[in-house]
Amino acid sequence: MVSALTIGSAVFDIITIAADTDIEKVTLKNATSSFLMLEQGRKIEALSITQHVGGGAVNAAVAMARLGHQVSALVKMGQDPAGEAILERLTQEGIGTDAVFRTGALPTGTAVMVSSHDKNATIFTQRGANTLLVDDDLDPEHFSGRDVVYITNLSNQSADCFPIAVERARKAGAFVASNPGIRQLTSRPDELMRSLPSIDLLAINKIEAASLIPAVRGSGDLSTEVPFVQRDAMPALAQDGLGSPGYKMPLAAFCRMIRSHGVSNILITDGPEGAYLGTREGLFHCSAIKVEVKGTVGAGDAYNSTLAVFLASGRSVDDSMKAAAMNAASVISDIDTQTGLLDTQSLERELSSRSSEAGVTKLFDWT
Repeated sequence: MVSALTIGSAVFDIITIAADTDIEKVTLKNATSSFLMLEQGRKIEALSITQHVGGGAVNAAVAMARLGHQVSALVKMGQDPAGEAILERLTQEGIGTDAVFRTGALPTGTAVMVSSHDKNATIFTQRGANTLLVDDDLDPEHFSGRDVVYITNLSNQSADCFPIAVERARKAGAFVASNPGIRQLTSRPDELMRSLPSIDLLAINKIEAASLIPAVRGSGDLSTEVPFVQRDAMPALAQDGLGSPGYKMPLAAFCRMIRSHGVSNILITDGPEGAYLGTREGLFHCSAIKVEVKGTVGAGDAYNSTLAVFLASGRSVDDSMKAAAMNAASVISDIDTQTGLLDTQSLERELSSRSSEAGVTKLFDWT
């Protein structure tokens, strides 16, 4: 068991599922973007409208708590029923609330999700009180004795707290993991780069990684690394690289350059194509587990937080990536972000019985 602190957002989720026949899906032929089209002025019958507790810091805290760890969440919420619902969920899951702040300045963060077709929901969000964290909220006492500090996406003003959160986590001797999100990466890339030497795990998706290319370009050309497997046998992202035509960087080069700035481990997720982990030993790929998808929101929180506590607990790269893939797969088997999160016994059972479904391959070696 580790003692963990999660920092970031607490959100009240409203999830709407509509029939495929009631919402048109449009996918651009020469791009990867898809759009859900809602008819203006029309009342659409929903298959279901449900309410849930979510938000990056809360999702990560629940994931860690179900895996048997002692966890507290450092979040800010409004003085409203949505905040009460989140507080009740934290208590139910045995998560410490000593670092939960309430404010009357803004309401609790709320998200409305519209899900149809492939269940990759469109999200309307009001970030609310999640934007109001200040440095004074990051009392060093909240970090004291923590083995893991997991910092999720911080919104607007709250993002200014990122460097001090990393600094206090490192000073407390914690394993520091961060999943900053695209808005924070694009608005404050320099702060992230300066903080990298104090971060043990940086978790981003491939779009977020591409946004960091300007920050890491110029650290040296490492594209000639010799792969352990033949190029045509590599997963797509490892072959194609990050970014867009004319603005690309080989994946292995990116991971090695990021690590050269001091971060111990760099995780890049690629949805159904799996995930890549760059460590001191090299670059690893873990395939995704195939399941019936009911909702994609929360998969990243499950993957990243599970990986963080497994690595911090000294588990192998193989076990850590497989456990993360299994927990994420379980989450997307439900419509919300927390119902599918596995407890310790269930996850270890999945590791024993389904290990071959999440294959881990070492793609590059730079030892």
